[in-house]
Amino acid sequence: MAPSLEVPMESVMEDALKVSPNLVAPEPEHCPGPESLEAGKGDACNGCPNQQICASAPKGPDPEIPLISQRMAGVKHKILVLSGKGGVGKSTVTSLLSHGFAHDPDKTVGILDTDLTGPSMPKMMGVEDETIHISNQGWSPVWVMDNLAVMSIQFMLPNKDDAVIWRGPKKNGLIKQFLKDVDWGDGLDFLIVDTPPGTSDEHLSVNSYLRESGIDGAVVVTTPQEVALLDVRREISFCQKAGIRVLGIVENMSGFVCPGCKHESPIFPATTGGGRALAEETGIPFLGSIPLDPRIGIACDYGESFLDSFADSPTSKAVLQVVRGLSDQLGIKTVTE
Repeated sequence: MAPSLEVPMESVMEDALKVSPNLVAPEPEHCPGPESLEAGKGDACNGCPNQQICASAPKGPDPEIPLISQRMAGVKHKILVLSGKGGVGKSTVTSLLSHGFAHDPDKTVGILDTDLTGPSMPKMMGVEDETIHISNQGWSPVWVMDNLAVMSIQFMLPNKDDAVIWRGPKKNGLIKQFLKDVDWGDGLDFLIVDTPPGTSDEHLSVNSYLRESGIDGAVVVTTPQEVALLDVRREISFCQKAGIRVLGIVENMSGFVCPGCKHESPIFPATTGGGRALAEETGIPFLGSIPLDPRIGIACDYGESFLDSFADSPTSKAVLQVVRGLSDQLGIKTVTE
């Protein structure tokens, strides 16, 4: 398991809710952060034009938290998709789960892409050339289909290949704006939040801003090999310290499915038992294994629903089984067949 943090998680979460001061210059290297209790007092602050601003800035709770809670009041279930390891297919699993829940025409699903430096959801959902619209109700997400919408920083970039080179406070500010200003309409059933790898700014911000309105929990994605499970254990430790319920573990790329004969063969040998063994070790529900069908890549590249285009694939059946397991953990019923 990951070692304990030097700073209690409660303090870290509280710092993420501090009011952001208006700075007159870019933050220097090794800046403790304008919202930190050490703002304006550290060695890195000496000579910084922002020193007095940061030192005198109010350190109370963010007054916009109630506005976020008001906006989120209409969202029935908020689910984070996490993984401490990059490259395990977390965004792909997010897209598959979203389409799985959207199979039920009576359910409305929203995807919030908080991977600000690597936004991939618009491409996967086939809406990368769209832009967002602003009304008196707020920012309108891009609707993929009648009951599935997505919001991402990709829609705000002048060029889809532009790099987002931001420090933590600016990332936190945009995530707050997504949660506060995006108008998902009436009665959103699921808000599925795609996060970047690790346990850093974006994760703390989402959990801090949604703490008052409530998060149902997190789905943790891994692949079978131990090198991935090492980082996933750290992600589970983060969830425990942050008070996030882990709804279940999904083992992605558990094997390779031949598109022709449907035979499945292992890709990453589960030398230590894979995701199922980790679930038993930690007492977390195991939602299922999703084998890799190469046609998933094709569907993502063309922005199509893999579940609709290749419904006969063992991978599609595995995804729907994960959706059913996740629905059971949420205590709800949904149509997945």
